[in-house]
Amino acid sequence: MAILEIKKAGDPVLKQVAEPIERLTKRHRQLLDDMAETMYSADGVGLAAPQVGKSLRIVVIDVQDEHGLLELVNPVITMREGSVVDSEGCLSVPQVYGDVERAERVTVEYTDRRSRRRTLTAEGLLARCIQHECDHLDGRLFIDIAVSLRKAEEKE
Repeated sequence: MAILEIKKAGDPVLKQVAEPIERLTKRHRQLLDDMAETMYSADGVGLAAPQVGKSLRIVVIDVQDEHGLLELVNPVITMREGSVVDSEGCLSVPQVYGDVERAERVTVEYTDRRSRRRTLTAEGLLARCIQHECDHLDGRLFIDIAVSLRKAEEKE
């Protein structure tokens, strides 16, 4: 496994719509492993492939709940319910936080690392993280949709 470079806001790859994975390969599984290691090393809770320079529809998430590490290939949010505004940050936008309106509950369909189709319904932090990471796959950063932004020292 390897720790990958996290691309920062302004890098063109973060504004691209990521390509779907037609067939999951060993190379994609290695990318999943490397992305998880990178996310943990940066103390993140989610990471999308564009953030490490790969314009692919791959996401890893771990909000330290009962789901553990989630690996989502070609995720599609199929249901959004409710609305809540809360604070977000991003490994690609260091030291900046913002208040973002997101659905309170979502259902996402995706393929896992073994090429099995999965469906997950989530709420709270996991739902927020799924939406945040799926935004990356569509070339959107949280700072593009935040209702307010602040520097890290203003976080609390």
